[in-house]
Amino acid sequence: MRKLFGTDGVRGLANSELTPQLAFNLGRSGAFVLSKFCKHPPQIIVGKDTRISGYMLESALVAGMCSVGAKVILAGVIPTPGIAYCVRKYNCDAGVVISASHNPFYDNGIKFFNNAGYKLSDALEEEIENVIFDKDIVLPEPTAEKVGSVTYKYNDDYIKFLESTLGDLNFSGLNIALDCANGATFKVAPTVFKNLGANLFVINDKPDGKNINLNCGSTHLDSLVEFVVANKCDVGFAFDGDGDRCLVVDSDGNIIHGDEIMSICAFYMKQKKILKQNTIVATIMSNLGLFMMGKKYGINIERTGVGDRYVLEKMLECDYNLGGEQSGHIIFLDHNTTGDGILTALYVSKIMAESGKKISQLNNLMSVMPQVLVNAKVSNTKKNQYMSNLQIQSEIKMLEEKFADNGRVVVRASGTEPLIRVMLEGSNKFLLNHEAKRLAGIMEKYLN
Repeated sequence: MRKLFGTDGVRGLANSELTPQLAFNLGRSGAFVLSKFCKHPPQIIVGKDTRISGYMLESALVAGMCSVGAKVILAGVIPTPGIAYCVRKYNCDAGVVISASHNPFYDNGIKFFNNAGYKLSDALEEEIENVIFDKDIVLPEPTAEKVGSVTYKYNDDYIKFLESTLGDLNFSGLNIALDCANGATFKVAPTVFKNLGANLFVINDKPDGKNINLNCGSTHLDSLVEFVVANKCDVGFAFDGDGDRCLVVDSDGNIIHGDEIMSICAFYMKQKKILKQNTIVATIMSNLGLFMMGKKYGINIERTGVGDRYVLEKMLECDYNLGGEQSGHIIFLDHNTTGDGILTALYVSKIMAESGKKISQLNNLMSVMPQVLVNAKVSNTKKNQYMSNLQIQSEIKMLEEKFADNGRVVVRASGTEPLIRVMLEGSNKFLLNHEAKRLAGIMEKYLN
């Protein structure tokens, strides 16, 4: 079992759980493991979001890489999907992003991409961990001209990619609002949409190292909802801290989640005959309404475990080109190898521009079933113990029987936070909310 890596890299409280020493060791071990796949000193591109701890961790991480002879390209502040693209663009052997995505500023994380722009496999992450913890493994210590080096590269190429990958785009006449979450999209997203002719309105694009995701972005949509309505925008897009998620707000202030975004894009792609095997890859957390939509319009829905890495695995395994999560991780595999919030916003804007329809008119394909998500706060060391606790398992079984005919129960430990997520779905939202809170309270009682 992995000791450091979760479902989305290594995360923790910066300078406490995720220390400069750990970042140094990850850089050193990661570069060493990845160097086995190339016959030259590995070239690795590194990017980060806007957190105050990013500079500290970047310095330690890069020092570790250079200590084993790696050549490092520093991309500065850039969305996670930008690194996934640039790995391929610059023929790098690996990429690394320093970010904790939607988490608060005091957390941070480190995640690796391989030379094809995909997140590392579980096996490779375990190998990196083994190198860190196995004292018998001797790492190289090059000297003189063989010591690693650092160069700098701004993300102009990622901007050009976004502007061109969906063909000729022209958003003149569209009033578009962007919420950049004071994160990694704060320069790239406005530049792209402005270059494509949109009448642009931007909020939360002034990061100070501590305001990333703070009451803004895809996890806190109230400010964007209010802004879109007040400024009579046609549509609003909210990104998360590292820019791999996007949620949408229509002109009336209604929130459009990832499942609905996928339904809109899938229907468009099916009409254009570019939706491979007429299939969307979703997760167990996706709304039942998405599956009902698929049945109605002849679109197959594949279901995976929670996490964009598992969605991507299924897409690669079966040659699908659209998948994602309710949270707004949408993967357009014809264009990029990971969820890309700006690309998602561009795709939705493209559909609006081509159809001449409001996003509210396009979002009439699926009916969202009532769904409640409650988090039980449980320490990282204990959050998986709910599976073996008899009292908790008895309560879960009782709820599964209660909602068997008209809904479902999904319980899982978060891969990135000290939480157990309780999701209930059915027809009565009041009852769902009551039962979800009750189960979360029971978990906190027995596991804390």
